[in-house]
Amino acid sequence: MVKKYASVSKLMNKKNKTNSWLILLLALNYSGSVWADNLPSAEELSQRLGISEQNISNLNKGEIVSFDVAESDEKELAAGVAMYLPAAPAKVMDVIKNKNLLSIDGEITSEGTIPSQATADAFKGFAFKSGNEEGAKFLAAQPGSEFNLSTEEFRTLHSITSAGADSATQAYRNILLQRWQAYQKNGLKGIAPYDRGNGTEANPGGELQFATQDSKILSAYFPELYKAWLNYPVALPNGTAESFIWRNRQVESRPTAILLHRVIYSAQTGELVLSRQFYAGHSYNSNQLVIACLPYLDGSLVFYANRTFTDQVAGFGSGLKHSIGQKQAKSEITKLLKNLHRILKK
Repeated sequence: MVKKYASVSKLMNKKNKTNSWLILLLALNYSGSVWADNLPSAEELSQRLGISEQNISNLNKGEIVSFDVAESDEKELAAGVAMYLPAAPAKVMDVIKNKNLLSIDGEITSEGTIPSQATADAFKGFAFKSGNEEGAKFLAAQPGSEFNLSTEEFRTLHSITSAGADSATQAYRNILLQRWQAYQKNGLKGIAPYDRGNGTEANPGGELQFATQDSKILSAYFPELYKAWLNYPVALPNGTAESFIWRNRQVESRPTAILLHRVIYSAQTGELVLSRQFYAGHSYNSNQLVIACLPYLDGSLVFYANRTFTDQVAGFGSGLKHSIGQKQAKSEITKLLKNLHRILKK
């Protein structure tokens, strides 16, 4: 899954390079792994990650090192970064969980946990502001790329006779509730496609299924977690905890509602986070990421691998779009890790 740097080509054969970073982060978190009580040396770490000795030195200094994650779909943008943080994995994860990323990601305006018996009021943190044209555009939306909505959701909007921010807000909250309920009941199969017009659709459920199935090392090292993640709503294995989160985030200078499912696996050797955004209001279709915090030196080595699917990089000129998109993705991840480092130093 990771394309290795030329500087370490002599250290690893081609077979060992494939998926090497994920092999490391998942194997170290696997309680039954032969590595559970015998973490690899710095030399082994550099070989498995494909990170040069110079970049290992940079990691030890607290600098951020990026690595390439192979993209398997023309709609996919993938990026990965690693960073050493002077804090134990449990402390790093405590910040991620308890700060709810609000202080880490400056583009998030609000977020909250969705309770098990949620109503539309659970999404009251998302609202169209009075006087802002976004709400009016939402109520008048047609199939296309401006809003991510299904054919049935567009029909529901067109049946609303009242105008104004309050009507738009209530309609959107109802859609969020219904999408969350459908995902809870049927998992990836319950994610309604986005109507792009002219008989075309985007399929976020299929994209997330592909992203999960493509995690071959996840299936090899965590077969129970892999199966649960792929076949949700089946029961999660012991040692994992799940949560559902709604989020309002500025994307391309527009407010967008995001629904995500997060699973955290904890072990003595580190922590693993699986997160999928099964609904995003616009600009991209879906997102899946892996965050791993592993003991390293006097702190943690943090890996952040992100896979985003978007129609905006497909088709003519996609090569340039991919290049720009990858740089933007790495830039955002780098910013998040820098903010996390700043918080941990307080």
